[in-house]
Amino acid sequence: VPEDPFTALADPEHRPDNATLPHGLTAAVMPVDTREAAAVDLARLARLLPAAITAQVVPEDDGAALDAAAWAAEHDLLLVRARDVADYRVHVVRTLRRVADARVPLSGAENTRIYAFRPADGGPEHLAIVIGDPDPEQPVLARLHSECFTGDLLGSLRCDCGDQLRGAIAEIARQGSGVLLYLAQEGRGIGLVNKLRAYRIQDQGFDTVDANEILGFEADERVYLPAAEMLRQLGFSAVRLMTNNPEKLRQLTRCGIAVVERVAHIFPANGHNEGYLRTKAERSGHMF
Repeated sequence: VPEDPFTALADPEHRPDNATLPHGLTAAVMPVDTREAAAVDLARLARLLPAAITAQVVPEDDGAALDAAAWAAEHDLLLVRARDVADYRVHVVRTLRRVADARVPLSGAENTRIYAFRPADGGPEHLAIVIGDPDPEQPVLARLHSECFTGDLLGSLRCDCGDQLRGAIAEIARQGSGVLLYLAQEGRGIGLVNKLRAYRIQDQGFDTVDANEILGFEADERVYLPAAEMLRQLGFSAVRLMTNNPEKLRQLTRCGIAVVERVAHIFPANGHNEGYLRTKAERSGHMF
């Protein structure tokens, strides 16, 4: 349990109803267009709990204008403008580049090549798993898969991610060719640590959407601009999209990729994920 008041306020799992700060300090939820909100969004981009401590810097010479850049340099601090935080998600996609690729035979899909894409700031890599030799002149069978350490690697039964990943690879191989984009968006974009926190909240009776929002995140923090950019760089402008999620259809279309067909991608419940799948359908509009 957090001992200091700052951590107690930031952590929704341990926040007491009457949490107080030291004398003279206040806690508040700020409007989205403020510098304070930009600080919170910066924490969210770093996959930290979306909370921040802000302080106003006052020049020693009362009435003088503050040179923010000079002050930050003098105190060895990083200067980040609120506008840059707001524009980051779009700007970083413009710098996404293919940095490596190799032939990687998979079980049931031996003719497979994996392409790695990385943004200029050295952020997380996204992967394109290209099976067979898809024709760029035809709509490619595609799957957008957000990474899931627990489901993809460990076979967790709390979600259907592992089934969707392996099922997509098998179906693409069966149809002869296609591409699976493996996106670095663990936990619907909140990261693995926060996903584990969300699991604990879900174990108290909350669903997936509520748990993410209790932590201070949106119900789904994922963006699909990187997916659209990866498809373009691979030469694909139209897809037959394997998904049950209408938001993926909307976002890809909005990003300039033509979705000519939705291919259903459904797997049975396993006794542990019925509530998870029900929330997908009832609250997120997934088409099962």
